[in-house]
Amino acid sequence: MAGILRSIVQRPPGRLQTVTKGVESLICTDWIRHKFTKSRIPDKVFQPSPADHEKYGGDPQHPHKLHIVTRIKSTKRRPYWEKDIIKMLGLEKAHTPQVHKNIPSVNAKLKVVKHLIRIKPLRLPQGLPAEEDMAHTCLKSTGELVVRWRLSPVDQDTTSPNARVVSD
Repeated sequence: MAGILRSIVQRPPGRLQTVTKGVESLICTDWIRHKFTKSRIPDKVFQPSPADHEKYGGDPQHPHKLHIVTRIKSTKRRPYWEKDIIKMLGLEKAHTPQVHKNIPSVNAKLKVVKHLIRIKPLRLPQGLPAEEDMAHTCLKSTGELVVRWRLSPVDQDTTSPNARVVSD
């Protein structure tokens, strides 16, 4: 058996050969890379680093609750499943942000079209706005949701237009 394998290995690459001995057959292909071969990409590439969390403004123990998703590339000449996911996420129009939850089902869809979109965490520097304040919010390009505070009218007695300030 060792002599048969040695003769197969010494043949020029690229030729498919079948060697039979008894009932077993051996097929030798030394030019095919199988899909189960080990990747040559080092494992440290896939490990999260603390710099990633600082870069994207996240904390691994307390992840953000909402994503701001924006489509930045066209879906032309893309497969139908990517077009369907873009439509499901409501990203038909380019450069229009959409807010989505940070949950595994949504994240799985975002992973499929990650080369077509930009994802930013939604930051709430003033806290989560109340229902009546939702009409007075502004979404900045940096990913911050800012509540525009309504100003209450000032009493007319304290500030009259005819009042003069006298300085000595």
